[in-house]
Amino acid sequence: MTPETDSLLPASERIASAAAEQKSSPPLTENRYLLIFAFVTCLFFLWGVAISMGDVLNRHFQQVLQISKSRSGLVQLSLFGAYAVMGIPAGLFMQRYGYKKGVLLGLFLYGAGALLFVPAATAASFSFFRLALFVLACGLATLETVAHPFIVALGDQQTSDRRLNLSQSFNGLGAVIGPVIGGYFLLKAGRHEEELNAVSQLYLAIGIAVCSIAVLFSFVKVPAFINHPHKNTTAVSGKNRENIFRHRHFRWAVAAQFFNVAAQGGTWAYFINYGIEEIPGMTDEKAAYYFSFSMFMLMIGRFVSTWLMKYIAPNKLLWFYALVNALLCIVIAQRFGWPSFIALMLLNFFLSIMFPTIYSLGLKNMGEQSQRASSFIVMGVVGGALFPPVMGLIANHSTAAAYYLPILCYAVVFLFGWKFYRVKEQL
Repeated sequence: MTPETDSLLPASERIASAAAEQKSSPPLTENRYLLIFAFVTCLFFLWGVAISMGDVLNRHFQQVLQISKSRSGLVQLSLFGAYAVMGIPAGLFMQRYGYKKGVLLGLFLYGAGALLFVPAATAASFSFFRLALFVLACGLATLETVAHPFIVALGDQQTSDRRLNLSQSFNGLGAVIGPVIGGYFLLKAGRHEEELNAVSQLYLAIGIAVCSIAVLFSFVKVPAFINHPHKNTTAVSGKNRENIFRHRHFRWAVAAQFFNVAAQGGTWAYFINYGIEEIPGMTDEKAAYYFSFSMFMLMIGRFVSTWLMKYIAPNKLLWFYALVNALLCIVIAQRFGWPSFIALMLLNFFLSIMFPTIYSLGLKNMGEQSQRASSFIVMGVVGGALFPPVMGLIANHSTAAAYYLPILCYAVVFLFGWKFYRVKEQL
């Protein structure tokens, strides 16, 4: 039906026609993929717990092992540095062996790293803890490399932004639970070295749980045309594998992801320090619970923003959220007490969509190159490894002043969402 003939129809028929067109739009995912979609979404929850627990460990190690803020920032270096090491190998493994074995590898490394916390606690060694975190984070990097294109493959490309943001909402749920667990079992304990036993017991339980999930997932049947990425993508006509960086929007997505996670890592690493320094009477345990609440804001932000994307283009939400966060960082750095602390918590609402939206926009129209592109975008997470130690050098003198630095990161994310998200190939 043409626009001319449509305009001649009565209003009631035009409304019915518009409703029929909306109804015929691609679903979020197909019914046959619901079980797989649910299981892979659970993976987002698991690494949400692990990442936010790392920020609690940051403060715990400052107390128990008597290390400075800048040195405790090496916790984030171990966590996010693994993404730079494991991003491409995980992508190659996924291409050769499929999504399912990629997930199992990620869960194995996650569980092994968690179990290494037991001997690390016995040795009371910060270096040993960092090794355990690195192995665990290699598992997280593998899961992220696999899970994102896995979710993209479970439906139409038109709904990939919404699908990724919905799955990332459960990552936010895990991020809410992580600080609650850490605050109760770790920061509540105290400052004595024997409290490292709490770390040991907690991560032993996590390791056993993750290994159990791996066993369950081994029984999930994944269709062959979904399980093998190279069989599930449409080739980009005339494009060779070597030309991946000819895509400007992809290059900018890698850069935007680097700076996005840099801002995220620095914000989370010193959240608890900011609370106890700027709010009178704030304890470590209470600050951890407020951190959990800020992660709840992140989760709500993902659910709300996933709904908003039905009406507002994802790139527009991205640049607007980046602008808001830059303004919030200025408020945080001014040390206004509770108003600044509330601004710090609100950062996570607007951080909510950045990772999945940058990821999905970066993979647009990449075709058979999507898996390689996924690896590079995941490697951009190394920004979270490099930025917290730098912020820590400033935080050694003033934690509040350190929050000026993420403004630079949000400027890059803003530019990507404002202009450079557009698919444009350059020779």
